[in-house]
Amino acid sequence: MVDNPNPLRRIFAPVRALFVGDASAGILLILVAAAALLAANSTLAAEYNQLINGKFGWYPHPKLSSIHYIVNDGLMAIFFFVVGLEVKRELVAGQLSDPKARRLPMVAAAAGMAAPAAVFMLVSGGGDYSRGWAIPAATDIAFAMGVLGLLGNRVPASLRLFLLTVAIVDDIGAVLVIAFFYTANIYLPWLFASIVVFGMMILLNRMKVGSFTPYILLALVLWFCVLNSGIHATIAGVVAALTIPMQRKDGNSMLERLEHGLAPWSAYLVVPVFGFANAGVSLAGLSLSNLLDPLPVAVAAGLVIGKQFGIFTIIWISEKIGFAPRPENASWIEVWGISVLCGIGFTMSLFIGLLAFEGNQFLIDEAKIGILTGSAISAVLGYIILRLSTEHPDADCDDRGDQVANR
Repeated sequence: MVDNPNPLRRIFAPVRALFVGDASAGILLILVAAAALLAANSTLAAEYNQLINGKFGWYPHPKLSSIHYIVNDGLMAIFFFVVGLEVKRELVAGQLSDPKARRLPMVAAAAGMAAPAAVFMLVSGGGDYSRGWAIPAATDIAFAMGVLGLLGNRVPASLRLFLLTVAIVDDIGAVLVIAFFYTANIYLPWLFASIVVFGMMILLNRMKVGSFTPYILLALVLWFCVLNSGIHATIAGVVAALTIPMQRKDGNSMLERLEHGLAPWSAYLVVPVFGFANAGVSLAGLSLSNLLDPLPVAVAAGLVIGKQFGIFTIIWISEKIGFAPRPENASWIEVWGISVLCGIGFTMSLFIGLLAFEGNQFLIDEAKIGILTGSAISAVLGYIILRLSTEHPDADCDDRGDQVANR
């Protein structure tokens, strides 16, 4: 420990921490979302809208006719592929492979999806808004972990792991919701073709093929088949990821290597591009009464109230009845802070909102307003709770930047 730490390092260490470790992807998303909102509500609004939604002169498929479609149906398949890799790794060799360790995250994720949906339906009144019930049910991993990154070592490691695991289980639930509740028309020939391609990928797995090339080529074919099947094309990403072997025949890691190779591209390119293409909601023509309409209020309430109520309550009940203890070394107020952070629902919530109200731009924009508002409130409130109540201060302010950079 240094007795007389450099004052400049003390000043700039928190700033440096914003762009390394857990925080950087979340900070980038915040900046991108802000840029999209500014662009959509400035003199550049027409150019922004043309860039995102303008139709190409030629396109190979109706669902690939603009940047908006390419991002949502194409690039986001990479995001879901990475999610699928992460889910498989956790189920086979990670935190979710241990029945005891996965008890609390699984019930917390389930309650963290059910309670926001119930709050949404209660506040919105159902009716035309009922298709949006799943919008506040998802937690954004990058944003939530980004906020934790800003807190440095103040948050116990057990809570970080708990949040990450809940978000992963949450993603599994969101994928299932998209597959079963937001699929309108199924085209059987394409669905059959998708199943055949999936079977071929499973065969590669059984044969322990150690090259990435055949998996990637078949994953692209699977994506095209699913794109035409009526099921959202991004589901192909998750399905394809589940066929990647954990190891090659020689014992070297395969899935983890692919995950580590793609994760930065997903976090720092795919998700920010998605955020820029979808967070730019125009407030022109929207009055204060529109901002207080049932839909945006219901989405925000689901994220801010439903998430923390569902997750905190189930953790408390689980410990009281002996089903599963709360995360190690975490106080109840810290558990509350983490529960609040789970109300950050940016990427997946925006995605579900687009599917829920497809074809109704007004309701999509209102849902976006609710998502951005609820996520912002959850991020700020969760940060304040954890920052003021933590019992795990940083080891040394002077070394904070180095500690974060070396994680």
